[in-house]
Amino acid sequence: MTLFVQEIPVSDISPKTIQETPLPSTDPLIARSLQKEQYFGIIWLAIALIAAVGFFSRRVEYAIGFAIVLSAILIAFLLFV
Repeated sequence: MTLFVQEIPVSDISPKTIQETPLPSTDPLIARSLQKEQYFGIIWLAIALIAAVGFFSRRVEYAIGFAIVLSAILIAFLLFV
C-alpha cells in the first residue's frame, strides 16, 4: 500500500488577531445605563414587600429584614475573603 503525501504551502499572511476590546457601538437594541434604575426598582419593591408584610405581622417583617441584612453581610464577607 502506497500513501501519497501532499505538502501544504505555508502562507505568508499572518492569522488575524482577535480584538479584545469591543468598539463602541450605537446599537439601539442594547440598553445602556439602565442598571441604576433596575437596582432602584428592585430595592423599592423589596421595601414595599417588607412594609406590606409588616402591616400584617411585625414578627415576619423583622425576620425578613434580619435575613436580608444577614445575607448582605455574608455576601460582602465572602466577596472580600
